[in-house]
Amino acid sequence: MSEARAIVIDCDPGHDDAVALLLALAAPERLDVRSVTAVAGNVALDKAERNARALVELARRDDVTVYAGCERPWRRALVTAEPIVGPTGLDGADLPPPARALGQGHAIDVLADLLRKARPRSITLCPLGPLTNFGTLFLRAPELASRVREIVLMGGAIGIGNVTASAEFNIFTDPHAASCVFAAGAPIVMLPLEATHQVIATPERVRAFAQLGTPVGRAIAGLLGRDSGRDLSRFGGRGIPLHDPCVIGYLLWPELFSGFAAHVAIETESELSMGRTVVDRWRSARPPDNAMVIDRVDAEALFSRMTATLARL
Repeated sequence: MSEARAIVIDCDPGHDDAVALLLALAAPERLDVRSVTAVAGNVALDKAERNARALVELARRDDVTVYAGCERPWRRALVTAEPIVGPTGLDGADLPPPARALGQGHAIDVLADLLRKARPRSITLCPLGPLTNFGTLFLRAPELASRVREIVLMGGAIGIGNVTASAEFNIFTDPHAASCVFAAGAPIVMLPLEATHQVIATPERVRAFAQLGTPVGRAIAGLLGRDSGRDLSRFGGRGIPLHDPCVIGYLLWPELFSGFAAHVAIETESELSMGRTVVDRWRSARPPDNAMVIDRVDAEALFSRMTATLARL
């Protein structure tokens, strides 16, 4: 059996972050979660780090430490997604407050130390929220980008956004940090809305999580079955998309995903299109490719494998 892939998960839980984090923690033979870092995004930082700790405890992974990172975007006011995820960020899961303490030190310092000490190109970074933490890391220590194996992120859109007509939430929240990450030089796999909107938590799929009969299964079903009052017509009316688990799914089962190489730039000047991921698939401006952009997912197989893997917790 091959060595488990070393990863860092950066998150702002968040319902879909929760499923992604639990999925990664359920596969220790495949994914070596070196640390979990929290960032402001779906909820404020204090809620994000608390939720991450609660999820790690739910998974009974005492070996994984959560660290708090940046509490606001670089140049813009923080706009959270609490109308969607609820006041706690994990409404519907009914998790107790975490008992384990937050890790000592700022996430940026922890990440820098981890990358410097690890074998070059052995650590994969997995941003599930705004890119503030990783953008700050590369701004302070740009040489560390060359030590990263890969960045596999959920964010952006090839076409229409979900927070504005132009932009997806994670990139829009901190476009300047996102621009820094995409220009840093590390290999990037981008899972945009075009991919994640194929991965819909239909009632049947949510019921399969509930039927696991475990605390994890019940928590996930509670999260995904919660009525947030969202208009689901854009997703076919059958449920909400599971954006962030696509990152972990890609790491575990890359054969279920396909896409194309392109240059991706982030709009940081125009308020009309702030945070847009400009995907130059046809190299019209002749820039070098800096990302693999995923646009197709075998959602049925992905849900089947996710359910089976989460049953192990």
